[in-house]
Amino acid sequence: MAILVTGGLGYIGSHTVVELLNNNFEVVIVDDLSNTERFILKNIEEITGKRPVFYPFDLKRRELLTQVFDAHHIEGCINFAASKAVGESQLKPIDYYENNLFSLINILQEFKERGISNFIFSSSCTVYGQADKMPIDENTPLKMPESVYGKTKQMGEEILSDFAKAYQRKVSLLRYFNPIGAHPSAKLGELPIGIPNNLVPYVMQTAAGVREKLNIWGNDYPTEDGTAVRDYIYVVDLAKAHVAALQKLMQSTSEEALIDIYNLGTGKGSSVMEVVKAFELANIVEVPYQICDRREGDITIAYANADKAERELGWKSETSLEEALKTVWEWQKYLETRNTEIKL
Repeated sequence: MAILVTGGLGYIGSHTVVELLNNNFEVVIVDDLSNTERFILKNIEEITGKRPVFYPFDLKRRELLTQVFDAHHIEGCINFAASKAVGESQLKPIDYYENNLFSLINILQEFKERGISNFIFSSSCTVYGQADKMPIDENTPLKMPESVYGKTKQMGEEILSDFAKAYQRKVSLLRYFNPIGAHPSAKLGELPIGIPNNLVPYVMQTAAGVREKLNIWGNDYPTEDGTAVRDYIYVVDLAKAHVAALQKLMQSTSEEALIDIYNLGTGKGSSVMEVVKAFELANIVEVPYQICDRREGDITIAYANADKAERELGWKSETSLEEALKTVWEWQKYLETRNTEIKL
């Protein structure tokens, strides 16, 4: 029996595949390589000593997805496959709706027809919009998200809720805050294609001289230093939460709740400027920056109450912001070494 991991060579997906393999799950990856590179598969094997099955195609191609389900006894799915840039989603709304929702529906069609359960959805704190109170817990009312990306996550949750209720299947919705960092081996990390949309890889590339300056989108927010505040969670901690959520689903009985919802974060908010300064201190580097206008779709502040995940999954974030940011710089060094080897 195997776990299907869609988007499994992406940033969070690859770290989660490592944790699954380390916990003796068989893994089947589907990834269209639109926001990652094939060498990540080799690095997963080097870290774990195991090579997962890999299929390179777009999940909107239902006929290819059907072939994967025919070839493997799939026991559950962790779905990371989605376009994820807040700013880009505002410029390409139809592309985001098509990619993020059609791929999800195709997987669920296979689950429905084959009687499969145990579905974990990579959701986001963006489903809360700008919450009225901090920290945000799972009972915080959902608002209309500020971005198209957030809307696709909220719609995905609604689709999965209807799926679970109609077909009596087990689903876990993991609402994570802002993943950062890289694997301790420095062989996995965030690998944006083109200009990064997330803060930390942009900071990393600016410190390395790949980018001239970091764009800080607004310094007039009603926060202590005027920059937006987020909850930054170490990616390996986040990956471990997926394994815990999967184990809970697979061990639960039919009498238990069909839909689990968990916030995954540290419980602490850090501003953009705090992250930049922490990166400089952790790695003894300089990050040139410039202040720009606010970016459409961004909210002011969001950080988590993750007590439910600790209570029900036995999970909590354990890695500090500074420790996570050190791993980012080691990942950048690895990429520079690797690129030099390729050029030679």
